[in-house]
Amino acid sequence: MLTIRFNRTGKRNKAQFRIVVQEHTVAPGGRHIEILGSYDPHLKRGVFKNDKIKYWIEKGAQVSDSVYNLLVKQGIIEGKKRAIKIKKSKAAEAAAEVPTKAAEGEKEKAAEPNKEEIKKE
Repeated sequence: MLTIRFNRTGKRNKAQFRIVVQEHTVAPGGRHIEILGSYDPHLKRGVFKNDKIKYWIEKGAQVSDSVYNLLVKQGIIEGKKRAIKIKKSKAAEAAAEVPTKAAEGEKEKAAEPNKEEIKKE
C-alpha cells in the first residue's frame, strides 16, 4: 500500500519536510517513489504539486493524518481535519507519572480533616 507522508530534512532545530509517496513499510526517510512538495513549519510556507497529489490519491495512496490536515488547510483537498495522536516518549511518560511537590502538598491537605469539623463532633 502506498502512503503520502512527511520526510524530515533540514538541520537540527530547523526542520523542513518533503511530502513524498512511498510504500508504507519503508522507513519515512527511506526510498520514495515521488516527491510531491515541501513544507517549512517555521515559516508556515509550502510548495505543493497539486495535480500529482490528487493523482496519487485517486490511485489509492493513503494520506497520513498530518499531511492530510496540511492539505485540507491549504485547500488542495476537501474534508474535515483529522485528530492526530501524539506519541509520548518514555521520558515524558515517566515525568508525567512523578507527582510534583505542590501536588503532594494538596493531597496531604485534602487527606487531613478540618479542625473545625473535629470540634463540632
